[in-house]
Amino acid sequence: MITKTKKYYAYILTDKQKSGVIDNWKECEKIVSGKKARFKSFKSQIEAQNWLKKGGNYEIKKAIKLEKGIYFDSGTGRGNGVEVSVTDETKKNLLNKISPKIKINKFGKHHVVKATNNYGELLACKYALQIAIDQKNKNIFGDSRLVLDYWSKGFISKKLQEKTIKLSKQVSELRKDFESIGGEVKFIKGDHNPADLGFHK
Repeated sequence: MITKTKKYYAYILTDKQKSGVIDNWKECEKIVSGKKARFKSFKSQIEAQNWLKKGGNYEIKKAIKLEKGIYFDSGTGRGNGVEVSVTDETKKNLLNKISPKIKINKFGKHHVVKATNNYGELLACKYALQIAIDQKNKNIFGDSRLVLDYWSKGFISKKLQEKTIKLSKQVSELRKDFESIGGEVKFIKGDHNPADLGFHK
């Protein structure tokens, strides 16, 4: 059984000068979806409140030397549903390598209609695997422990939506193929992920 760590979500609606802290991601998503907003998850309510008091600004990421590879992420940072991001270590978008072609927005990301952020992470992992296999790249990186440790291995609750379960099966098969040729799927902190879309759930 997977034990979930309680999280707190701080948000700022920049066009309405409204902010707050709640302990439920679905409620936070409803508040910020489709609006100009900044939001971030925290392990404690005090950390979330302190972030708001300091202006709710995202930290500047520390530069680190990244391994050559394929990086993936999903996020709701622009407030218009879920976006999927797949890049290389230099932040170069790679979703144009997917065949058949998927719809890519002006930011080089794939917009997913009516999906959760976790579904977006799983879909991003699928695209990363497809690109890595095609390009014979041996390294894939993501910042979702749920996807890396469970869903991409086929470990998923049967209570979830059928499309998520089906996608998990597809991704687990791709991952087996990828790892059978020496590929590795690794964790990277969200703050260091070049594919990052600005929010870590």
